[in-house]
Amino acid sequence: MSETGALTIRTERLRLRMPDIDDFAAYAQLMASPRSLGMGGPFDLRAAWGMFCHDVALWQLFGHGALTMELSETGECVGQVGINHGPLFPEKELGWFVYAEYEGKGYATEAALALRDWAFATLKLPSLVSYIAPGNTASVAVAERLRARLDPAPRTDSADLVYRHLPS
Repeated sequence: MSETGALTIRTERLRLRMPDIDDFAAYAQLMASPRSLGMGGPFDLRAAWGMFCHDVALWQLFGHGALTMELSETGECVGQVGINHGPLFPEKELGWFVYAEYEGKGYATEAALALRDWAFATLKLPSLVSYIAPGNTASVAVAERLRARLDPAPRTDSADLVYRHLPS
């Protein structure tokens, strides 16, 4: 954490930083689109705002939450990675999404690996899970690149696949 309490993680190509209000427009647009189906969407503006605030509030409540992925070179916002928890998630979940125009470049894997390693080192978590909607082959590929394995763990949506991440 920085002096202001805001975490920043740097990877080869990304800066993972706390979300700010300027990130909300792209977030709301994604949540209103069919691309949010795997997260229970599409969502209206009010629901997207509540989810965005949830992602930010997790830092205060649990010491983890969402981080905005931005390109180090340009500062472009490309998506989000986060550790979710609270009453909406049976276990601490490592989740990610990348905006459509940035898919297929490895950003989700790069960001999720960095946040996962931070969580294991800093929070001393025994494991994390990723809840993935059936048919979301891109997220399944990310989970498998992170060496997560299918797990029969409890889930809010019984159709979701659960991938378990263990410390290296």
